Amino acid sequence: MVDFRQIITIEPGKRGGKPCIRGMRITVGDILGWLASGMTIDEIISDFPELTKDDIYAALAFAAAKENKLRIAA
Repeated sequence: MVDFRQIITIEPGKRGGKPCIRGMRITVGDILGWLASGMTIDEIISDFPELTKDDIYAALAFAAAKENKLRIAA
């Protein structure tokens, strides 16, 4: 199980403070959008080789925690 708190970063000056992957400019929203459009995890990683499967799962875990209104401490 991936602990998203080790992967998701939030920096006020980066991408408007949106949650990003490991300090990169790729946001959780970007990943969710790609998955929602039908891209597979392997396709996303092929297009963005700096990402890992754990990054994708962390984005999903972050979104699930937010949806479930769990306390998200970064």
